[in-house]
Amino acid sequence: MSNPFQDTAQSNNPWFVVSVGLLCFMVGYGASSANLFSAGAPADGTQYAAVPTPPAPPAIPSAPEAAPDATNVPPIDPKEDHIRGNPDAKVSVIEYSDFECPFCKRHHPTMTQIMDAYGDDVNWVYRHYPLSFHPNAEPSALASECVAEIGGNDAFWEFVDKLMGGNSYDFAAMVKEMGLNESNFKACLDSKKYLPKVTAQMAGGSAAGVNGTPGNIVVKNGTDEAKLVSGAVPFESFKATIDAMLN
Repeated sequence: MSNPFQDTAQSNNPWFVVSVGLLCFMVGYGASSANLFSAGAPADGTQYAAVPTPPAPPAIPSAPEAAPDATNVPPIDPKEDHIRGNPDAKVSVIEYSDFECPFCKRHHPTMTQIMDAYGDDVNWVYRHYPLSFHPNAEPSALASECVAEIGGNDAFWEFVDKLMGGNSYDFAAMVKEMGLNESNFKACLDSKKYLPKVTAQMAGGSAAGVNGTPGNIVVKNGTDEAKLVSGAVPFESFKATIDAMLN
């Protein structure tokens, strides 16, 4: 197809030249006007002079979270913690545990062995760390706190031994066997009044480096010295750490 603006036969007519010139002028003006008003125009066809969008301010870097450290373990509080053995022992083994964890059940005799071997020099502190994929873990933790409320520290440890020594979670039967008030126990358990305590203990353990159960932290009392010992490890693994803290 030929281009009408370049056809030589029509370009010899002077009126044609004038007409073409006028046409070019109008087309050029229209195109420049359209470009002027359409710059920055939104997709809906509205035409306006767009205000340049200011650049986004740089993001403020957040402070890095503190790395887990055994020395961050919350201090032992005789009013809140369950302590087995001499409250004034030189060394404490804080066990973050889960009543349904098979490794915790396997670890329980090792903790008993530590207590037998060191006598008054070492005590055992039990703290809760119920894992979400163990359905009986959190109810057991709450039940143990209710037992402690009703029967005291000795009853708590008796309940711990029962849970760790078997696979039954019939709390009512255990409480009855222990001679505790069943109605008071049920009311306490149903209220979930100790859930904040259990949650706080989990958070404290995590800050100290616990990320599974059993998570054990050996602490030299009266100092900032603390060491994480993870898992159901043999007695000898604890012995090296405890002996170093006692010397």
